[in-house]
Amino acid sequence: MPQKKTENKDKKKKAKGIRHWLKEAVMFIAILTIFSTGLDIWRSGDMPSNEIPELIAQTINDETIDLKAMSYEKPVLLYFWATWCPACKFVSPTVNWMSDHFNVVSVAITSGENRRINAFMDNSEYSFPVINDNKGNISRAWGVSATPSIVIIKDGEISFIATGVSTPPGLWLRMLLA
Repeated sequence: MPQKKTENKDKKKKAKGIRHWLKEAVMFIAILTIFSTGLDIWRSGDMPSNEIPELIAQTINDETIDLKAMSYEKPVLLYFWATWCPACKFVSPTVNWMSDHFNVVSVAITSGENRRINAFMDNSEYSFPVINDNKGNISRAWGVSATPSIVIIKDGEISFIATGVSTPPGLWLRMLLA
């Protein structure tokens, strides 16, 4: 009989320990979400909130992109990034995967000449379209203050803005909801 009491006590302790760590994990995720959302709001403060600035440009592969016109066909994921950006190394594979399913346009900020960006794209095996913003004029017009920044556009208006690292499921859902 004393052995059963000890076993029950151990099970209760274990269950209490698991509940404690689950509560801690939930609190950590909640705090992280609040912090991340606040950081997004602060970093995207200078970015347009409704109608988009005009963006008609040539990609590094000589394709003409009219962002506003594209957004009337299907939502567009506009990705501001740079070859020198450490966080972009985590987001670019997701954007590349998304480009197989959605309209994606990217703007490479101060990343060098087209030849250099093409070499980077080839080496990384990325296939999404890239507009070279060699002098940062496009990113300034859009108020981009952090890379990576992602803007989802539908019918010429901004549906969503994210700065920093974004998850594949999060971007996928935002595109579906746009």
